[in-house]
Amino acid sequence: MADTSRSARVREMLRRTDGRLDHLVDVGLRWVRTHRLPWWLVDLVFIAAAVADAVLDISGATALETWLSLVAAAALLIRRRFPVLAFALIMPGLFVGSAVVAASVALFTLGARTRRRWLMLLAALVQFVGFGGFVGPPQTLDEIVVSVVYALIFALGPLAVGLLVQTRVRLTDQLAELQRAREDERRQAAAVALSRERALLAREMHDVVSHQVTLIAVQAGAMQVAGRDEAERGFARTIRQLCVVTLQELREMVQVLRASGGTDREIAPQPVLGDLPRLIAESGLDTSASVDLPDTLAQPLQRAVYRFVQEGLTNVRKHAPDAVVRVSGRIRGDAVLVDVVNGPARSERLELPGSGLGLIGLAERASLLGGSMESGPQPDDGFALHLRLPVEHVRSTSSV
Repeated sequence: MADTSRSARVREMLRRTDGRLDHLVDVGLRWVRTHRLPWWLVDLVFIAAAVADAVLDISGATALETWLSLVAAAALLIRRRFPVLAFALIMPGLFVGSAVVAASVALFTLGARTRRRWLMLLAALVQFVGFGGFVGPPQTLDEIVVSVVYALIFALGPLAVGLLVQTRVRLTDQLAELQRAREDERRQAAAVALSRERALLAREMHDVVSHQVTLIAVQAGAMQVAGRDEAERGFARTIRQLCVVTLQELREMVQVLRASGGTDREIAPQPVLGDLPRLIAESGLDTSASVDLPDTLAQPLQRAVYRFVQEGLTNVRKHAPDAVVRVSGRIRGDAVLVDVVNGPARSERLELPGSGLGLIGLAERASLLGGSMESGPQPDDGFALHLRLPVEHVRSTSSV
């Protein structure tokens, strides 16, 4: 019985110790994430380690080997700005002198700061040969196996860590971009909800309140005509005048409510087809435009085309900012056809999920105008948006 109790106490003590150690590790990781060391201190540590590596191996080394090792350590000073040059300066020290630390740091920097895969693989191969010592005297089979294992570790390890750092930086940037996009979408959704509430209130005021006040004014006018004495007709005249003033104020309030807040942005002139060249030029994308649409089209259609192209360019900037984009617009039969097509991204990007509210809004706008919108990936890993709007429907809508 005593042994069972003692074993239970030991297990409980081990469990608590394990929990405390996990807590300490979590605290340490949070501190590291929130307290970044200055870049110069990190470089100073790397250079000091590279110099120590060269100095510790200085006994028995020739002057050439010593100098090449020190040059390799000094090359770390330029690793951030010129990672390829720093790696090239370090390699002689790796093959001839003692530059294991400097070579590992240089390969890590290449993995973290360049996106050229062939260059990374070439650097890893050179480092593999340098660490393996295959350029030296013949080795036994056991020595070759050990050399290959250590060479693989020192060639692939720093490169993998560098790629991990690069991926983390890119992922952090895109998560921040996604967060900003979601904040913008939330603000837009709130603005749309507010606009709908104001429009509903404006309709209620126009349809209900104005109607009732108008009836009061009519009744007051009839009382003014059929009044039994001057005092009664005066009261009716006052009521009718107040109703007229109230109706005028109601009309002004309805106009304000329908302006969705009355901000400068909302009451500014709406974009038309003539604004498309400026929109495309300010997008900063590699875009070719072929829009053959007359500026005599109805205003709702021109606004729909502008917003369609604007959303398409926004999607390209978000998901493939270095892709080639083609914008085209034409009239075919009784329909207006607009396309925004982008090719594949020319550099690798980490694709993150989006909300899709922009495409939903475009589809709703097209549906309200009697048209349709289609979107989807292309065979060459690109993406395409297609808008179709009936010309006659839009004209009849604008004339109402």
